[in-house]
Amino acid sequence: MPELPEVEVTRQSIGGIEGARVLALLLGKPLRWPLGVAPDALVGLKVGPVGRRGKYLWLPLLHDAGTADGAATGGLLWHLGMSGSLAFGSGLGPSAKHDHAELVTDRGALRLTDPRRFGAVVWSPSLDELPARKLLAGLGPEPFDPAWTPAALHEALKARRTAVKLALLSGELVVGAGNIYASDALWEAGIDPRTPCARIGPARAGRLHAALRRVLGEAIAAGGSTLRDFRNAHGEVGQYQGQARVYGREGEPCARCGRPIRRIVQGQRATYFCASCQRR
Repeated sequence: MPELPEVEVTRQSIGGIEGARVLALLLGKPLRWPLGVAPDALVGLKVGPVGRRGKYLWLPLLHDAGTADGAATGGLLWHLGMSGSLAFGSGLGPSAKHDHAELVTDRGALRLTDPRRFGAVVWSPSLDELPARKLLAGLGPEPFDPAWTPAALHEALKARRTAVKLALLSGELVVGAGNIYASDALWEAGIDPRTPCARIGPARAGRLHAALRRVLGEAIAAGGSTLRDFRNAHGEVGQYQGQARVYGREGEPCARCGRPIRRIVQGQRATYFCASCQRR
């Protein structure tokens, strides 16, 4: 499933669409939610700066400067679902079986490929109005937001009794710590993934805060993780999986102490950790 690093890598790889004029929006089989606007209503609008909130990409669509409104008319929220990816360019070729949405512009097409159809393209008048407001309402803070501090993380941890790994996967403590990155960040911070959140004090919360930023930053720099389907908008695979600290390394020696990495299941997801280095 694409997580925050994969979505951020995708955002960066489609930056060339900014300023492009929409020629058409073509839809295939229905996705997770309806578009919410007539596709023809988007023709002629210009794409603004591509944004991201959690695992959603935001493409604002603008009137030309100097027109009656001179501002955004709204935009499209894109979600990659469980197996989706975006491609952008002028030579994508004919649509195939799993291509379900394509924004055609004068700079090339932005195409959503999603074999499982859990992805979405949704129109919203703004990020603060429905439906975007509802879709984004439950998201935790962004990991690289200066307002998200070690103290803020510790305060959020104090209010929860669940295991810290499960809390990270919920996206309420911070967005983006998906299964691979939560496992690696907890190893980096020396925290057992089964530790109840409320038992993590200020010092360990500070280490976890730093570890999350470090791991997610490294993942973005590596182009994300490609375990199966993920590609960036130019077809390039992610490389982080090859440098993961513990994820996918059951039985291999821990890079800190040399003892074998263990695998357990939490919330129906695999968790990898070192029982020697990571303490409850």
